[in-house]
Amino acid sequence: MSRTSPHTHHEGGQVSRRGLLKTAGGLTAALALGATATATTAGAAPATFTHPGMLHNAGDINRAKVRVAAGDDPWLSGWNKLTANSHSQSTWTPRATATIIRGGTGENYPQLYNDIAAGYQNALRWRVGGTEVNAQCAATILNAWSRTLTTVTGNADRFLAAGLYGWQFANACELMRGYPGFDLAAAQEMLVRVFYPLNNQFLTGHNDACITNYWANWDLCNMASVMAIGILTDNAARYDQAVTYFKSGAGNGSIQHAVPFLYSNVEGYDLGQWQESGRDQGHTVMGMGQMGALCEMAWNQGDDLYSYDGRRFMKAAQYVAKYNLNMNVPFTTYTWGTGQNCAQQSQTVPGATSRGQVRPVWAMLHYHYGRRLLLDDKYISQMCFSVAPEGGGGDYGTTSGGFDQLGFGTLMYAK
Repeated sequence: MSRTSPHTHHEGGQVSRRGLLKTAGGLTAALALGATATATTAGAAPATFTHPGMLHNAGDINRAKVRVAAGDDPWLSGWNKLTANSHSQSTWTPRATATIIRGGTGENYPQLYNDIAAGYQNALRWRVGGTEVNAQCAATILNAWSRTLTTVTGNADRFLAAGLYGWQFANACELMRGYPGFDLAAAQEMLVRVFYPLNNQFLTGHNDACITNYWANWDLCNMASVMAIGILTDNAARYDQAVTYFKSGAGNGSIQHAVPFLYSNVEGYDLGQWQESGRDQGHTVMGMGQMGALCEMAWNQGDDLYSYDGRRFMKAAQYVAKYNLNMNVPFTTYTWGTGQNCAQQSQTVPGATSRGQVRPVWAMLHYHYGRRLLLDDKYISQMCFSVAPEGGGGDYGTTSGGFDQLGFGTLMYAK
């Protein structure tokens, strides 16, 4: 479903769109299944999920398809960026292996993130361009990993791998849902068996560390994986686990911990300091991509996390964009507990390392806040257009940071 108007929110006692969709979905299911299903009520677990309904809904895909076919920019520029990428070629050969290691000795995780990028990009080419060879390639990649991968391990970084590659793999699978050559059941089973336990273990135990020890991105990628697996498997409990953690989780990925300080009317705009802003800008911009992915997936299932808590995420994105455009931002000393004994550390200024780094995360945010909601997102907008058209994995270097987001937002989100 394509939505162009602002959502209603939980604030003010209004029924959320998610609640309305759940009720409608329950009624639809009841009609379809006869007496075996009963209508859900607003706020209950969803009876039906929207598919495709992760980073891209049917409206996004159709718009890209029509605009590219018509030769319209900026969609055509985004499409050309996709087709030029080595990972989007139908000749890509997967390197599936039983054990993926991130952190410590024997690391081999680039095999997985490169193949996921190739699977996603070939799936996009099929969805937008209709090319069968790309569908076949994507299915071959995803099937190989679904039938081969048994373990994600390593030092603490295994939790990053489980989070990042869990939500990304699920997104590639969601695009391939319904394609005859794609084994959806195998993908669902593998994600639930290999990825979800690590995602859940991290969010509930945080590797036995102080609750504030891990940066926001660690929570966020695992939250996104839980949500994506929930959507792919039509599992309401997993989906709701991610939404609940976003709103009230104990770790740094929940919205009030990820954006600990708010600033009103700074040169006319409300800003929010990001949890990793005192660390460096590569990880800070990564956070825009991780929380953005979570919010976009929720939006396509009828939950408006983008605007939750007074649009707290938008204020953070404005803050991060402004600083990375080489403008000054306010900064409140950030103090947190580390390790297992919560030894205190503090940051007193924004971390300037990697300032201005390009990551393909801004189109998703601008086309939501600036175009869907018609809000003045000055700094987000400037960042978006300064790095357009967005590419994806393979366009931003060979190391993991260039693969922390799936990208191609110009093609898929421009409105």
